[in-house]
Amino acid sequence: MTEQVIKRGLLQTFNSATYTASVLIIEATSYVLANVPVATSVDGTSALIGANCAVLFLDAQNPSDAVILAIYGVTPVPAPARVVFVTPFIQLNNVAINSGVTNTYTLTGVTSGLPVGITGVLCRAYFGSATVGAWAAIAPHGGTIGNYFVLGNQQIANQSMNGNALLPLDSSGQIDVKANLGNCTITLYTYGYTT
Repeated sequence: MTEQVIKRGLLQTFNSATYTASVLIIEATSYVLANVPVATSVDGTSALIGANCAVLFLDAQNPSDAVILAIYGVTPVPAPARVVFVTPFIQLNNVAINSGVTNTYTLTGVTSGLPVGITGVLCRAYFGSATVGAWAAIAPHGGTIGNYFVLGNQQIANQSMNGNALLPLDSSGQIDVKANLGNCTITLYTYGYTT
């Protein structure tokens, strides 16, 4: 039976095409392993040069039979995100917003279907207005409205428009929605989030 062992290392290089890395084994300060597979559970954005890593040797006598299990000690900027899909949840249901008005809504918490602390949502929004040229802007609360998710400009009165977006949230899980050039009605579903 072969002996398995985990050793600490320092990441020297990372190849995102092959998902392999070279790593300096800390216990053997002059020994660098090349082309070591990196576990697919490790986010590639975390594979920063100089980061600590845990290397599993499946056979302690065969240094080429290894895999990097974890990378730690260096935080990538921005932090890696994960997308989680959830059952669609209606956040706003035919909410009327007057022209020029910005409303703020919280999309996270117990009654929202989404956990607190997420950074963004996958959303689908429906928009309608009796005013030709009207449009709606949706942004993270406090963000520059109009620089994010926009629905419109409506070409026909009482037309319904829709679209999907990956929308950032502010640190409190809030968004701003603004009606422009006419009163609007908005429906917004979320069906996923990023962490």
